This record gives sequence, C-alpha cells and structure tokens, in this order.
Amino acid sequence: MVILSICCGLLFAGYAALIIWYAQGWAKIPEYSGVAGEVGAVGGSGGPPAVTRISVIVPVRNEEKNIPGLLASLAAQRYPNELFQVVVIDDHSTDRSWELLNGQYHPELFCVKARLANEAAGMGDAGAGMAYKKMAIEAGVGLSTGELIVTTDADCRFDPDWLRTIADFHAMSGAKCIAAPVKIDAGGSLLSIFQALDFITLQGITGGALETGLHTLGNGANLAYEKEAFTAVDGFRDVDHIPSGDDMFLMHKIARRYPGGVRYLKARPAIVLTEAAGGWRAFLNQRIRWASKADRYEEKRIFWILLLVWLVNLEFVAMGIAAVVDHRYFLLLAVLFLLKIAVEFPFVYRVAGFFGQRRFMGWFPVMQPLHICYTLFIGLLGKFGGYEWKGRKITK
Repeated sequence: MVILSICCGLLFAGYAALIIWYAQGWAKIPEYSGVAGEVGAVGGSGGPPAVTRISVIVPVRNEEKNIPGLLASLAAQRYPNELFQVVVIDDHSTDRSWELLNGQYHPELFCVKARLANEAAGMGDAGAGMAYKKMAIEAGVGLSTGELIVTTDADCRFDPDWLRTIADFHAMSGAKCIAAPVKIDAGGSLLSIFQALDFITLQGITGGALETGLHTLGNGANLAYEKEAFTAVDGFRDVDHIPSGDDMFLMHKIARRYPGGVRYLKARPAIVLTEAAGGWRAFLNQRIRWASKADRYEEKRIFWILLLVWLVNLEFVAMGIAAVVDHRYFLLLAVLFLLKIAVEFPFVYRVAGFFGQRRFMGWFPVMQPLHICYTLFIGLLGKFGGYEWKGRKITK
C-alpha cells in the first residue's frame, strides 16, 4: 500500500502543478477593453476608424433551426457593413438549411453562400479520411475577401461588439491567430450545468496555456486568423485526412510558423454563446470527436498532458475498487479527492467569474465523480471508438 500511495501521490502532484500553472497563466491575461465609445471606431472613442476587412466563415450542416438566429445576430454587429462579409458553406444538409440560407433574412448582410461539391464529401458514413468541416472552411477561405478570417458555428450568437473587439485586438496585438472565448448557454438541467462547468474549465486551460506558451488550444466556434497566415501554412494540408481538429491543427501550424503569434482574447464582448448539446448521446459524441485527435498532435506536449490527466482520473477509480478489498484505501481516496477539489475550484471559480457563470460553482464538487468517469470514458472511446456527428458515422 505504501508504494501505491507514493505513486498516486506523485502522479497527483504533477497534475496539481499543471492546474496551478494554468491558473497562473489565466490570471496573467489582462482583460481586454479596447472597444468603447463610437460605433465604427477601433480602440474606443476618438480612435482610428475600423479598417480591417473581415470574412466570417460558417460551415453549416442540418442547421435549419439555427440559421435565422445566426443571421440576425450577425446583422446586429456594430461593425461597418462594408468591412465584413459572411461566407456560409453548406455541407450537404438534408434539411431546409440551404433553402433558409437563400431566403430573405437580413438582405443588408453581405452574405456569400455556397455548397460543397458532391465529389468533395459524401453524405453517408465516413472513415478517417473524410474531413468535411475542413473542406467547408477551405472552400470558405477561397471565397473570402477579408484579410482576417473569423470562424464560428451556426448555433452561436454574438455580442454586437464581437467583430469590433476581435478587429481591435488584432490591430493592437499583431496576432496571427486569436483564440477567443466561448460560453455554453446553460439552462437548469444536470447535463447543461455539467457542460457549462466542463467548458469553463476548458476555456481557462486555453487561456492559461496560450499565455504561458505551454501549448496551443482553441475552439473553432470563435477563432480568428489572418488569411495570409492560413495561406502561408498551406491551410489544412497534411492534416486534411483527420475528421476533427479544424481549429487545433491549424493553430499548431500557425504557432510553428509564427512563434508567439497565437494569442487568447480575454474580453467579454468577444464571448460567443453556443448551445449546450441536447442530450447525453449528442454530448458524448461531441467530446469523443474532440478526443479522437489526441494522438495526432505534432505538438506532443499536449498528448502527454492529456495522458497525465487521464491517468489521474484512472487512479481515483482504481483506488475506489481497491478500497472495496482493503478499506484503508478509502482514506487515501478521500484525501486525494478533497485535494483535487481544493486545487481545481479556485481556478474554475475565477474563470467562471469572467464568463458570468459562478452560479454553477455550487455544483462543482458534486459533479466531480461524474466528471472523473466521463474523462476516462471519453479518453478510451476517443482512442479506440467511433462516433456519430451531424448524421454521419465516423469510424477509426
């Protein structure tokens, strides 16, 4: 028992150091408040007028319920209409998405609409070589006229100063790629609260990792990069056979080409609101899709970090099983469990404050056993299992 306890303690110590590192990184990021004052101005009242041309790329598949709200939210942007376009690429929707996109919603938007060619992506099941979303984004970049590409999803909604904030930060920082904040629109259900807490943690890790230079991380629901940088790294070339990772793989390539050129935008007007998954099956499929690329990263530091996290969660389950045989393990299990909460809670609490979701923090300790089991399950299926997404079955 002594040897096992020491091993578990050392493993947890490494995990605790990692969380503290992320927390310190998040705390170091200054909250950006560059947009204030006159509409159409960058840098606030009296600042220079907006000059950055932006192309907002939205890949769409079976999003008929979200398209009217998406276009309304984009039409409400306080950014000069002549300086941004919306490029919507339909990925073989089988519902009324394409029909709605061609309707009379907000004609003031400069909206470019296109569909992926039939030979570019099939409509049925898929193997590992069918990266539909990357195809859609590449098609969108090809149609874009903006110098700054901003990608998002059809189920997202935006603050009216979303684009102004991104453009201002880009001009100020000179960043080649910007990971911007994403927030789950959580209701009162157990699943939506669980997703919100999980997403808050991921956002804190994203910001902390980028600020400290530990590794790159981001979310395609709110990602910006220079079109020139996309071209310079050959877009998704060499990773275009991997179904997931339209955000992460591109960020890694840009970070390699432009050291220090990837930044996190910590600004409330830049927060994108996205829907929580509608059920446990949809949620698990989403997370398996995210986890499926864990061993494909050239930035190997991410793989070892993910492995550390998985092993720490495994030790809790292993100790729980051991405690059934030898009750002395209950004490070690209880101590490490309380330490886990003590290390994670201040970090997540601080990030939740930025996103205005501290009301969920009372659930944080309660959700820990569920989150431990979920992490193990997703890690295994991400490596060995397939998943279903947007009506397509992806096989490993």
